[in-house]
Amino acid sequence: MKRDLAEWLEYQLRTHPQSIAMGLDRVREVATRLGIGRPGENVIIVGGTNGKGSTVAFIEAIARAAGLRVGAFTSPHLLRYNERIRVDGIDASDEMLVAAFERIETARGRAGEDPVPLTYFEFGTLAALLILEAAQPDIAILEVGLGGRLDAVNIIDADVAVITTVDLDHQEYLGPDRETIGADKAGILRAGKLCVLGEKDPPSSVLRRAYEIGASAIRGHSDYLIDRLDEGWRWREPGFELDLPMPALVAPAQLDNAAAAIAALRALPIEIGELAYCEGVARARVPGRLQKVADAPEIVLDVGHNPQAVRQIEAWLRAHPKPTIAVFSALADKEIGELSRTLTASIREWCVAGIHDAGPRGLSGAEVARRLDGVPAERVRVHGTVAEALASARAAVGPDERVLIFGSFHTVADAMKALRSHADEL
Repeated sequence: MKRDLAEWLEYQLRTHPQSIAMGLDRVREVATRLGIGRPGENVIIVGGTNGKGSTVAFIEAIARAAGLRVGAFTSPHLLRYNERIRVDGIDASDEMLVAAFERIETARGRAGEDPVPLTYFEFGTLAALLILEAAQPDIAILEVGLGGRLDAVNIIDADVAVITTVDLDHQEYLGPDRETIGADKAGILRAGKLCVLGEKDPPSSVLRRAYEIGASAIRGHSDYLIDRLDEGWRWREPGFELDLPMPALVAPAQLDNAAAAIAALRALPIEIGELAYCEGVARARVPGRLQKVADAPEIVLDVGHNPQAVRQIEAWLRAHPKPTIAVFSALADKEIGELSRTLTASIREWCVAGIHDAGPRGLSGAEVARRLDGVPAERVRVHGTVAEALASARAAVGPDERVLIFGSFHTVADAMKALRSHADEL
């Protein structure tokens, strides 16, 4: 049966009984049947709790500014599935994705055998590897979906592995604390290869794994340093330094992400000039990362949905004080109480909503409100959808105030769709 892209994606959601099924045996078996090799001449894999998408964007923008051919695989997407796979900044077409899915479907089923079960993410990973291998970019950048050790991306050996940060998220899959989660994320490291650790104090489990397998660790704020200047900032290591403009991405952690991207590129056997570093840092963009989409009133979008990400939002709000109403929704497995406690002092009012297209992880607006902690009931308004919560928030703010939309990719995507449908009002 011939399927279009939407039909393929719906089929993939039905094919496997679980949305997340950790393990590499199934996806590796299908990759072997497909004859998948290296997705690029040089491969960088980016893992971590937060900052993965931004780090990929910095690597991609710098390498493209240097005239290199670049492929990238990221997840999840905001508005279109095609956003997940890019070659030279251009999203994969429906036709490319459908052709890849058809090959994967043929490979996972053999005559007389039960088909190898694949999750939605595993289908997408294999499609990305097929598309990138066909394009043969100078650099292929692969973003880990969940954890590292058992993530589908980990069937590929990286020339450079990046672990941006390690913090609490997806504990039901990765473990209860930073050390356990760090050990899982360190599964993307390879013996004799370089790894970049983006945060100042990574878990000892990550360093221990690097030592055990003989991976060379390059540590942020140790092997390379970040200096803030009156205008811009400086990246430096012994014998080399770069004076750079501030990124357009505004969260406090973005300097760490840009610095890790630079370290990863410098670890490759590729010559990149200073101008390309400057242009790439300035040009890198990622939707939904403290993204301002309107003024008077200001409307800001952020996909932050775990404690570390929301601490970044809080730091930005403190640095840019303005009366703020939040449009918020999150999935059932998120620490909603901790997220709300972090932001209580900076948010005047909460317009909360349900997420209805996330299967068993979805919540109603009433349940989101019930899980808030430290927020007086009179400061909370409950809505059925993100679009309704956004309309309520916009009606309640003045021209010198702010609407902050955050909580998950679903929340931001729904808000983007609502804003697009009322673009003439912005």
